[in-house]
Amino acid sequence: MSDQGDVKAGRRKTVVEPTPDGLGTFGGVFTPSILTILGVIMYLRFGWVIGNVGLTQTLVIVTLSTGITFLTGLSIAAIATDQRVRVGGAYYMISRSLGIEAGGAVGIPLYLAQTLSVALYTVGFAESVVEVFPSLDARVVGLITTVCVAAIALVSARAAIKSQYVIMGAIVLSLISLLFGSPVDDAALQTVAAVPQAREGFWTVFAVFFPAVTGIMAGVNLSGDLREPGRSIPRGTFAAIGAGYVIYMALPILLVTRASTEMLISDPLVMRKIAFWGDAILLGVWGATLSSAVGSILGAPRVLQAISRDGILPRFLSILGRGDGTDDTPRIGTVVTLIIALVAVAVGDLNFIAPVLTMFFLTTYGVLNVAAGLERFLGSPSFRPKFKVHWIFSLVGATGCVGVMLLINTTATVVAVVFVLLIYIWLEGRGLETAWGDVRRGVWMAITRAGLLRIRGEADPKTWRPNILVLSGAPTRRWHLIDLSSSLTHNKALVTVATVLPRIGFNPERKTSLENNIHEYLARRGVQALVRAIAAEDPFSGAETLVEAYGLGALVPNTIVLGNTRDPDNLDRYGRMIHRIYQSRRNIIIVNDDEDIGFGRKERIDVWWGGLKGNGGLIMILAHLLQTSIPWNSSQVRLRMIVPNQQAEQGAYENLSQIVSRIRTNFTPEIIVSNGRTFPEILQQYSSAADLVMLGMATPTENFGEYFGKLRDQTSSLPSTIFVLAAEEISFGDVLIEPTDAQDTRN
Repeated sequence: MSDQGDVKAGRRKTVVEPTPDGLGTFGGVFTPSILTILGVIMYLRFGWVIGNVGLTQTLVIVTLSTGITFLTGLSIAAIATDQRVRVGGAYYMISRSLGIEAGGAVGIPLYLAQTLSVALYTVGFAESVVEVFPSLDARVVGLITTVCVAAIALVSARAAIKSQYVIMGAIVLSLISLLFGSPVDDAALQTVAAVPQAREGFWTVFAVFFPAVTGIMAGVNLSGDLREPGRSIPRGTFAAIGAGYVIYMALPILLVTRASTEMLISDPLVMRKIAFWGDAILLGVWGATLSSAVGSILGAPRVLQAISRDGILPRFLSILGRGDGTDDTPRIGTVVTLIIALVAVAVGDLNFIAPVLTMFFLTTYGVLNVAAGLERFLGSPSFRPKFKVHWIFSLVGATGCVGVMLLINTTATVVAVVFVLLIYIWLEGRGLETAWGDVRRGVWMAITRAGLLRIRGEADPKTWRPNILVLSGAPTRRWHLIDLSSSLTHNKALVTVATVLPRIGFNPERKTSLENNIHEYLARRGVQALVRAIAAEDPFSGAETLVEAYGLGALVPNTIVLGNTRDPDNLDRYGRMIHRIYQSRRNIIIVNDDEDIGFGRKERIDVWWGGLKGNGGLIMILAHLLQTSIPWNSSQVRLRMIVPNQQAEQGAYENLSQIVSRIRTNFTPEIIVSNGRTFPEILQQYSSAADLVMLGMATPTENFGEYFGKLRDQTSSLPSTIFVLAAEEISFGDVLIEPTDAQDTRN
């Protein structure tokens, strides 16, 4: 069984502790890492790199590449010494730090990169073989080699790993032979490595070289097979990076003094001609390419296995998470990896595959640095790595990865980022739940804290939005309140759905269960909201307490949405509650809904308006927010104003039209002459066909219940109606119109 953490499915997998027969630092991390670093790029493309950009820029490329790898190694060491790194290597680290969505978004490209690495090494092997035996077909050799490498991985992974010691001996022998070699042609000797004209550019060459220093993934990907990952990964990784850097800095000096620029560029096996024993170079390149291919085909299926076991892949691909034998070998994943690698080998172009790998690896490195940097920056008590790295180094590493990607190929960088984002959005949309925590909660907590401490106590008209507390009770019974609130906020302000429970029988378990059920119900209906449940002697006192106490710092609800009371016996207590909410300086929206048709077709909103001052400004803001929401986007808002006679009609219409123009809305102004008719009569005549009617209310007093009862009776025959009461200490006219303009329109 895997020791991978399960996506929640009713159980959590048992954590498997390190086993005594696991691989150590030298065999499990250093050896596969250094063999991948000193691989196909060094033997078959390093001369090409030097010939194109010269000695100085080659040393810059080696230093820059190794610098990025070293900074990433620091991040890997920090994460590896904080948590037990299991099957999946870099994917495991990212998913357990940044969440399963980020892990999957990077894990899938990482798997593809590892798979393409197999092709890179087998194509390199085939290229070197054909240089010695020109009669052979490079593509056929590459395809056969890829199949053989996969067969070795399937038969015995442990045997393949142990064979790397012999290969390392061959590489050491080849380097010694190269050291004691001699120049190819004294006449063509270059003592100063000037940059040749009409050659490949610096960043193009960098892209081809960079996969040479990505060998640290070889050790990390075998993390599930290590005896002590937390100890072996940092030590083995840094040892491999250091050894690789020394060799890559020394080789250019050796090569530019022994071969011409033309020969370095044109002859992939120029080292063979320089070396004391040329065939030692063949042993080195063949051993390095084959061992690197074996390392990649061992690592890639394990990344795929981890991704599948975490439920990231579609359910029909869950078979890819299966492991066979005592070593939990991902045989099915290995076959899939083989098929993809064979397609890449069929392309057969080393210079094409290497830049693609560079983009994938730089993406992975960048996210690894982000994960470690965030963990360190947030300073969560749970993050206690033995290997401590300041977050600034991780930030520099991540910035370096992104910068280098942009310099290599801006278009390819954008494509890579979009690819990762699409995977992330896809996984986010699936709503995967995990049995482990991640750093995202800490990130949001840090952002929330910073924001709360910077929000001023007084409201700002330029940034005002309704921050709504919905006194809905059971959401299923009063869904229209939540629906209206969601439309008003556009998912850009806070909505809190609150319910008051009887104190009898109330306990924390019931509260938690109810809040979770409401959360799930809202999520199914596509509403983003907070949920709060409290206990009280009666709903009215509970609502009053909630309004006064709910919130954090300056971030408190500024608008209360509640339903109409239909019980005449509760009217007085209801009115006192409204009065108390108003005294708390909370805007109030009372929804008197039509139980039969609700909000109808959401095509027409009638706003009865008396000026920007007081309720009028808030009503216009709410009407605008409704009209610009998705559910109401086809609605027409009729802004209606009543005047007593014909003489006042023209002036009122011009003033109202001017205001509508200034506030830049699609409202339709209408002036209605009362001609002695009462307001209820006018309402019934003009708004009976509307889907929603919006009215202001008088300032509450102690006997507000009596006033509201009369208002409710006067509008009982209307469609769904909302009564608006502005209480906040803010000029809503300034929200709609620039203060200099609003002065002329408030009266």
